[in-house]
Amino acid sequence: MAISCKRRLFSALSLLFLATALAGAQTTISAADPAQRMAYRPSDPANAAAFDHFYNLEYDQSAEGFSQVLQRHPDDPFAVNHYMAAILYRELYKLDLLNTGEYAHDNFIKASHQPPDAKFQQQFQDLVQRAFKLEEARLNADPNDLDALYARGVTRAQFSVYTGLMQRAWISALRNAVGARHDEEKVLELAPQTVQAKLIVGTHLYVLGSLPWSLRTAGGIFGLSGNKEKGLQYLKDCADGPGETSVDAKILLVLFYRRERRFTDALPVDRELIAAYPKNLLMTLEEGNLLRELNHNDDAAAVYRKIFQAGREGHYGGLHYEIAAYSLGELLRDQKDYTGAAAAYEEVGTAANPEQDILQKANLAAGEVYDKLQKRDLAVKKYHAVIAADSKSKLAETATEYLKEPYKGE
Repeated sequence: MAISCKRRLFSALSLLFLATALAGAQTTISAADPAQRMAYRPSDPANAAAFDHFYNLEYDQSAEGFSQVLQRHPDDPFAVNHYMAAILYRELYKLDLLNTGEYAHDNFIKASHQPPDAKFQQQFQDLVQRAFKLEEARLNADPNDLDALYARGVTRAQFSVYTGLMQRAWISALRNAVGARHDEEKVLELAPQTVQAKLIVGTHLYVLGSLPWSLRTAGGIFGLSGNKEKGLQYLKDCADGPGETSVDAKILLVLFYRRERRFTDALPVDRELIAAYPKNLLMTLEEGNLLRELNHNDDAAAVYRKIFQAGREGHYGGLHYEIAAYSLGELLRDQKDYTGAAAAYEEVGTAANPEQDILQKANLAAGEVYDKLQKRDLAVKKYHAVIAADSKSKLAETATEYLKEPYKGE
């Protein structure tokens, strides 16, 4: 397989693993009518608040809440999976692996990312084994135990995310992804109207269906098939269904609609999520991104400015709201408003605790627009800042070139 084809395949698989992670919240499905009954599992009053924190990206609070539930219900695989999801997402966010823009195109696989924290890795792997042990015990007693099948599918899905996105162990990740899909397909076979099980299956169908025909056979080697339209319909069914899995499905629909350039379909779903979870910085940023894609540039700029101001006022806690200023700079730069773009890039550094990669990108971009404005002294200062942040990065290499000769692009 050519290198470019491998990259396309691995990029799609990366999307599969991230999207599967978004399918990580689960509830019980066992009941006389499993297609209709969905309640937080286990039955514990702390679950509701923990999920609210989870979808507002307040992962520390979410992890603490789910940890308390797990302490009270140590033998429930759903309690293990919930806590596992909270710490997994916390680490994904720290590594900047939850930015939907990364997955809207097929270049994710070429990007370099920090390794996950060693303590997190051990904790996560221990939880995976704990969940598997509980699920297997129930399935050994009853192979058609819907709750156990569903829970094992989620455990496998989350493990595939970890091995794929964090360890880049693609074959291992694929095996777990295949296992997750088979578990959820078994649930659908036993209870066809259980829309919650369509979450992971629909995700797989869409992502594998997005591959060029020449590469779909590679997915078929691992027992996976794809169908974009069917996958999106499964996710719509889940989004309209009961339980918090509908939230996961809506998040995935926003991501997939964006990839399909169906921005007008994505925007109302995104706004519904923002209304429900106003501290979810990623969904709020996505509103600006979608408006920009629709060429509603003034509205997009207003969203970015509102996010940055709210972040200054503490609305987003420790989340990296400075990306809104960077996004505003990119928008204004596209409009040839170099003075406005430079001001926006400069604001990135005024955030309380800017993420260093974002700050480095903003400094390089500021240097470029200062060169466009023929403010060479300011441009040089920014290029030196880029190099000082990480002299071995590709951004630093670019900045070094611009120190030799001013930027003249665009």
